[in-house]
Amino acid sequence: MNTDWCGEAAAVVTLTFDVDAETPILARGRRYAGHASTMSHQAYGPDVGLPRILDLLDDLDVPATFFVPGWVAEHRPGLAGSIVERGHEVAHHSYSHRPPTSMTFREERDDFARTLEVFSGQGIEITGYRAALWEATWRTAGLVAEYGLLYDSSLMGDDRPYRLPTEHGEIVELPVHWSLDDWEQYAYLPEPHVGSVIESPTKVLEMWCAELDGMRHYRSLFNLCAHPFLSGRPGRALALRRFVEYALACGDVRFARCRDVARAAAADPGLARRPHRAPEADPEIYPR
Repeated sequence: MNTDWCGEAAAVVTLTFDVDAETPILARGRRYAGHASTMSHQAYGPDVGLPRILDLLDDLDVPATFFVPGWVAEHRPGLAGSIVERGHEVAHHSYSHRPPTSMTFREERDDFARTLEVFSGQGIEITGYRAALWEATWRTAGLVAEYGLLYDSSLMGDDRPYRLPTEHGEIVELPVHWSLDDWEQYAYLPEPHVGSVIESPTKVLEMWCAELDGMRHYRSLFNLCAHPFLSGRPGRALALRRFVEYALACGDVRFARCRDVARAAAADPGLARRPHRAPEADPEIYPR
């Protein structure tokens, strides 16, 4: 098993935060802009949760990556820059937070390019991409390569980085998984329905520590996905802090920004290369 990409560490942790703000709700329908309570629930993320998380990262001296939709960066000028100033990475998370699987390829391309224009105008370097809701199409990775980005972080084909071939060249995939997403643990709204279970932060902390132990055993990438409007709330922020403290105390875990892991993975000659193509789905067996 080749693990040059992780160096001497037993596991690498990428703390990633999807700074979605209002976008995932507006993507369900612009009528929700009129729901004051719902919009305030989402605005809590950039307004309260994000500063709390940035302070937490400063206290613990660990780097992170923040996936920011272009709409959020455009409507909150200075937000992306404030993240970079703290030593963290800002990455592409669509413009509108509409999942690629809900769009035509032209719509997906336009949404992708519009985000890059926003960040270019703000002087923010973009190296990686994450699809909204992790709902990439088979064309998405090709867009990432075509626009010169290094990595994607939307797929689930491994628990270590891997090479992903596309028609526009090869990129690095930094895989994700639902078990390492705070949305599955904490997200709740009566309308639109985004989740219906609010778990105890104590349970979430236990689950993430157990997963990290497994990844230390198998020398994997612990790619945590958290959202400031969820994990930025007080009890959950403390659980996140305790997780980071646990990982640091292990002594064999390295924290890194996604772009740094992707660069190490791209330079690793032994990194696995996974095929990227849709399975054959016979319409006589699998009707639409």
